[in-house]
Amino acid sequence: MSHLGAKPRKFIAVAGNIGAGKTTLVEFLCQTYGFRPFVEPNLLNPYLDDFYADMDRWAFHSQISFLSHKFRLHMELMSEPSTVVQDRTIYEDAEIFARYLHDRGQMNARDFGTYNDLYKAMKTALAPPDLLICLKCSVRAIRRRVKKRGRANEQDIPLAYLRQLNQLYDQWFESYNLSPVVELNTEKLDYISDFVDRLEFQRALEPFLR
Repeated sequence: MSHLGAKPRKFIAVAGNIGAGKTTLVEFLCQTYGFRPFVEPNLLNPYLDDFYADMDRWAFHSQISFLSHKFRLHMELMSEPSTVVQDRTIYEDAEIFARYLHDRGQMNARDFGTYNDLYKAMKTALAPPDLLICLKCSVRAIRRRVKKRGRANEQDIPLAYLRQLNQLYDQWFESYNLSPVVELNTEKLDYISDFVDRLEFQRALEPFLR
């Protein structure tokens, strides 16, 4: 299978639930190793506030918007000659968020089928990451971080939603086979200020950077 775009030296993807620590980790990697960040484009989704207010009505629109942005972002990073780090992947959009909405009945079978057809076509055109870093932590820790960072459209996210996403992430991490995986429990991990945590993480990562 040929993929669109020239592959960069390394493509590292960081995956995990809302508030799992993706942005913090991406910033650490880029500051430590000089990688180029490719950040989740939440602010570009014109349906996001509507979706959080009424998931049934805006689920399909919001997920299609996310998918199109992620596809363009993936295409852009594939042309980057230096090592890149992506904050949330196109795979998560489909395997976690769209699937959750379909399972809950908030995206009907026809819309989910259309979404999945588009996702599968995009997936075949994109080269996968060289490494996936999976972030795991409890819903309690996620809730605490969401409140602390204070994004208005996240403050009323139901706990049940976060729990279901965590379960879907666990299932996806188990089945993921596109690249090597490094798993991190970010419950208490402090790779920013704790020297020991930082060294342990770097030791786990560096074999994949050679």
